[in-house]
Amino acid sequence: MTRPTKLLEVVSLREQVERALASRIVAGEFAPGVVLTVPTLAAEFGVSATPVREAMLNLARRGFLSPIRNRGFRVTDVSSDELHQLGEVRMLLEAPPMRQIAGRVPDDVAERLHALADEIVRAAVERRFQDYLEADTAFHLALLELTGNVHLVAVVRELRAQTRLIGLVNVAGTDALARSALEHEELLGLLAGGDGDAAEALMRRHIGHVEGVWSGRAEVADLGE
Repeated sequence: MTRPTKLLEVVSLREQVERALASRIVAGEFAPGVVLTVPTLAAEFGVSATPVREAMLNLARRGFLSPIRNRGFRVTDVSSDELHQLGEVRMLLEAPPMRQIAGRVPDDVAERLHALADEIVRAAVERRFQDYLEADTAFHLALLELTGNVHLVAVVRELRAQTRLIGLVNVAGTDALARSALEHEELLGLLAGGDGDAAEALMRRHIGHVEGVWSGRAEVADLGE
């Protein structure tokens, strides 16, 4: 009889592999069109083929990968138009709540958010893409949780999971990425000061990086214009 603890270990391992692969795809380490194979990744992660195959099948269901018969999985592409639409929806959902929570961030939550903001900057500089993405997601969802709207948090979590930042690899360690990472601390300052208008405006600019620096495209600020 199979022990339940063994099953839980396998599931946990699959989740770890899936998170690692998803982060590398989102960050652009695995570019669109690249073919990934189970044996190669299993050797890289130092695990058996089973959790890798399960992780890749789940990523295929999520749209990150496309199976290729007898070859492996190809990293899917996200069009500029789709990226633009995702950004528009995120702005509609994430920016306005900044007015609602301005001046209402509890001290314990603020402390956690400052720690996450610090980790985002460090991970960006050190090119730890999975840590960067996980800290960034945790930061933004923690802000939205202050609205008390669990459905909003769930929808934004899914939208963020679908958003590719394929230029992240190339801009890691640059001034452009450092500036975008530091916007988290700037946002916390605005919220602490109760400036909802400025916080909303900053959030809109921050999400706008999805089509700019995070996708490998120069922005006006980066060009010095």
